[in-house]
Order: sequence, then C-alpha cells, then structure tokens
Amino acid sequence: MSANPYLLAADDPAALISLLREQPSLAAGQDDHGYSLLHATASYNHLDILRSLVRDYNVPVDLRDEDGETALFVVETVEAAKVLVEELGLDAGLKNDEGLTARENFEAESESPEVAEYLLSLESGAPAVNGATTNGSIIGSIDPLDGLQVTVGTMEEADATGLQPDPEFRRRIEELAAREDFQTSAGQEELRRLVEEVLTGQGVAPSLSQE
Repeated sequence: MSANPYLLAADDPAALISLLREQPSLAAGQDDHGYSLLHATASYNHLDILRSLVRDYNVPVDLRDEDGETALFVVETVEAAKVLVEELGLDAGLKNDEGLTARENFEAESESPEVAEYLLSLESGAPAVNGATTNGSIIGSIDPLDGLQVTVGTMEEADATGLQPDPEFRRRIEELAAREDFQTSAGQEELRRLVEEVLTGQGVAPSLSQE
C-alpha cells in the first residue's frame, strides 16, 4: 500500500521527499476536498519542500482547494507566508469563495495574528519596523510622509552626526521599543506619530534623507 503523502507531510518530511522522487505525479495531486501537498507543507512549515513543489515539480503556487483557498490561507508562520508571497510569487490578495483574502480570513477566525499582521503590512505598503537593540535604541525605517524616508538609528549614531535627539523624544522612543506590541500595527502607528511630531517641529529626528 502506497504511503499517504499528506500524512508524510505532517510526520515524516524526509519520507515525503523520497516518495516524490519515486512518484513525481503526486506533487500536484489533491484529495477529495482539494487539499494539496502545497497546502500541507505550507501549513506544517516545511519550507524547503514547499519551494521544491513549486520550483522543481511545477505545482501552481496559486493552487486552490474546494473552498477556493490557496496555501496562504493555511500557513501558521510568517516565514511560510513570506516564502509563498515574496519568494514564490503568490498574490496575497487572492480571495476564497466567501470573498475573503487570507488576511481577512485569519482575522475573521481569530487565527495566526502574526501572519495577519504581516499580510496587512503588504496591503498598506508600509515597511515593517525591524525592532530594537538591547540598549533601547531603534533600528528600522518607516515612511510617514510621501517622498520622505525617515530612518531611526541608534542614538549613538545620531550623536555622531551632530544631531542631538530631544531627551523627551529619546525617552518616548525607548518606552515604545520596550512594549510587547511594538511590532504590531498599533506599535508601528505610534512610532509613525512620534516621527510625524518630529517632522512638524515638535522634536529632532536622528536622521532624515529626502528621496
């Protein structure tokens, strides 16, 4: 009896790779509900196999199940979502039979909030903030105003350029960086507001460059 490739995707990815080499036609197969190995490997975060299915076995990255959902609808990690969208070219805006995108579906079902946050950032076009260093300084970039790129680097780098950040601005930035919701849309929006205050003359930005 032939091994079930969907079970192997969950429990034994090495065996799945061997099975695909022996029976490459299984790569694009779907069960009675349209569930595919693309969906399975995306869901279980087997990213190398996911890449191989599309690149080596020519499985369409936008393959849909019976509900019209692509593999993006079942990912549980931001890494898997990035592989599908950024590496393999899947359109994150594709909708299922209910008219929902993957991001909208995650939000409706209160699942995978980090993935939903990532997909929302793609829709808004706002670069994600990379995070904070252990000394409380920010390393990242946002684009609060059209045509102006604001880079918030370390406070030491700001001092080296001769720009002296306002102490209150420094304190507020460091407090924001320490918050657990710093990486969320709410945290990024608050950072955006802080920088907008700087740009309107209420503070001093560490680094500004006109594009």
